[in-house]
Amino acid sequence: MTALLQLSRWIDAFTERVGRSVAWLVLITVVISAGNAIVRKAFNTSSNALLEIQWYLFAAIFLLGAGYTMLRQEHVRIDVILGRFSKRTQIKVDIFGIVCFLFPLVITVIAMVTPLVIKAFETHEMSSNAGGLVRWPVFALVPAGFALLGLQGVSELIKRFAFLQGLIEDPTEKKQAKSAEEELAEAILAAEAAKKGDAK
Repeated sequence: MTALLQLSRWIDAFTERVGRSVAWLVLITVVISAGNAIVRKAFNTSSNALLEIQWYLFAAIFLLGAGYTMLRQEHVRIDVILGRFSKRTQIKVDIFGIVCFLFPLVITVIAMVTPLVIKAFETHEMSSNAGGLVRWPVFALVPAGFALLGLQGVSELIKRFAFLQGLIEDPTEKKQAKSAEEELAEAILAAEAAKKGDAK
């Protein structure tokens, strides 16, 4: 189990790096979206490529960030019934869900989508919109995102078995006590305090 926990820590660290990198795509998406809106209103022109890149980036954020969301325990959970049971029972239900639902879903999606990605790559499939983008990169996000989700699922499964053996603390506890908004507010306040300190 020690080796498996080491693997789990490696997966968690990898997922953390991916999630933090993907978060920057939100800023890029906002900048492109704002720029496109300004150009459209100011010059009465637009670009299908810019519109499509927004959709591509949104897909990247959603798909590539799925594993990170699982790591942070932020996926939607319906605990109305399950919350009445002991933590060990909840963990066992999680294990059942990961093995019987998550892994089969990941394998099925990757198996079904990969041929479409290969075909789009080989045929250089393009958007049907004038000036649109090539399609295979956004298609490739689907198997990539599900692969990352499945990889994090392996880590979560290891942690749940380790918890049942009393080797680690509750793996379902959220990894951050503060929301992203609270962290941002604290960062802004710290920056303002630093500026005031420099002014003195």
